[in-house]
Amino acid sequence: MGTGYADLLRARHAVRLLTGTLVGRLPNATAALGIVLLTRAQGGDFALAGALSAVYGLANAVGQPLLGRAVDRLGQPRVMFPAAVASAGGMAVFALCGPGPLPLAYAAMLVAGFFTPPLEGGLRALWPGVLKREDRIHAAYALDAAAQEVMFAVGPLLVTLLVAAFSETAALLWIAAVGVAGALSVVTSPPSRAWRTQPRTPDWLGPLRAPGLRALVGSFFFVGLALGSIAVAAVAYADGHGGGMVSSYVLSGIGAGALAGGVFYGARQWAGVPERRLRVLVAGLAVGYLPLALVPGVPLMCGLAVLAGLFLAPALACAFVVVDRHAPVGTVTEAFSWIVTTFGVGAALGTAVAGPAAQYGGAAAAFGVAGAGGVVALAVLLACGRYLKPPEPATGTEKDRIAVVEPGLRSTHQA
Repeated sequence: MGTGYADLLRARHAVRLLTGTLVGRLPNATAALGIVLLTRAQGGDFALAGALSAVYGLANAVGQPLLGRAVDRLGQPRVMFPAAVASAGGMAVFALCGPGPLPLAYAAMLVAGFFTPPLEGGLRALWPGVLKREDRIHAAYALDAAAQEVMFAVGPLLVTLLVAAFSETAALLWIAAVGVAGALSVVTSPPSRAWRTQPRTPDWLGPLRAPGLRALVGSFFFVGLALGSIAVAAVAYADGHGGGMVSSYVLSGIGAGALAGGVFYGARQWAGVPERRLRVLVAGLAVGYLPLALVPGVPLMCGLAVLAGLFLAPALACAFVVVDRHAPVGTVTEAFSWIVTTFGVGAALGTAVAGPAAQYGGAAAAFGVAGAGGVVALAVLLACGRYLKPPEPATGTEKDRIAVVEPGLRSTHQA
């Protein structure tokens, strides 16, 4: 199992790009928990924490495709590093001022979310030039999706440890600074500095003119809703089960399950087309979220959290393969960023809904939001199946979908 991953990681620049992207995305991975903890520590309730998280998530959702489009036109360094600095500045303002005054808190969340750099989409745009072979690229999608779950597993624990050792303010400031360092590592790498995409057809819809991508956006909106609601639900669950690090245990259990699922998924070749496989994976995701609403004792709850996470990384990895197959030419970073955007909008709604659900219905109601999100995500995929048919194979003068024009540095994508 490890041989294929070792082969990928031996590729020049692969470790630096993967590590820098993971570190650069740490603020985004920990934002929901950090916002909730700081708001609660300074006297705010779950509803306010959910509203602030929702503003961050919605701003992130708007910013990701816009910044992704800018990256496709201007290149990665000219967009990503300034955005990372601006995002860290917004989070620093919130960390220092807290939830009051409210207008300043909401403005800080708006800036921090909107300027979150599209590192995830940018990494997937770089893989073709770095890895050169399509089988390696598909495995890399699974690898970086699984590796991100290390971040999602370690991130909540890191936030809680920093809060325990210092304060909620110090935790947010430290993570914001680390995020800037990760983005800097990526944009100063040779592949990032040299990468260019193909000229795109003028169209304000960009990649969303492809029906298959619109179907994915619709489905993964609800996957994001489920995932966003779990951060608030885990804190509500911890309040009724001893507090402390219980919320981090639950969130890290989901991350650990996703890591295990992603490693297994990416270590082998799968028969059939990814469009059909994606439906199976999202079905597993939906089934895994439902038992969380039972809110059993902490040991069993952590076990259920691991099971709930098993299909997350495989579903993401498969979705990115489908994006790559359906994205129109010249829209690669923006197309990948739309999946991130979908998560942002869904997670924002999830935190906004889970906050009042936890306030008035307890942890079970908040986890029920996650279960409902998974079910609806599957329903959308099934209803839109005709839009996710495998694309026609290239014919005539069409080039391969992936053509390396400067080995290891530049890649172009055909529609």
